[in-house]
Amino acid sequence: MKTVKGIYSVRCVIRWPRRPDQKRKYLYEERITIWRAKNIDDAIEKAELEACRYMKGGSKKAAEGVQAYWLSDSLGNFRNGAELFSLFRESDLPPGKYLTHYFLSGNERSRSA
Repeated sequence: MKTVKGIYSVRCVIRWPRRPDQKRKYLYEERITIWRAKNIDDAIEKAELEACRYMKGGSKKAAEGVQAYWLSDSLGNFRNGAELFSLFRESDLPPGKYLTHYFLSGNERSRSA
């Protein structure tokens, strides 16, 4: 992977364990965090590790789906892993179908890692 040091945003889709108040079969959270990293793969690796810590060790692989984007060479001071966005969504769709329905429809302009 080409090294492009800088600032990256990483979006992780996390599937949470079932909660008592849940009405649908699954509970997903979409989170976007920000990272200083040596390249996009490094940013993704950091985000996946942070997602496991965020879930308090609830899963060895917390993220069902991950997307990353190079933002800039420098954005000033911020904490690695700072959360920029979070959205919880209940769904009856299992992980693969959930990601296809909401994030991987085939119309995205992106590359596979």
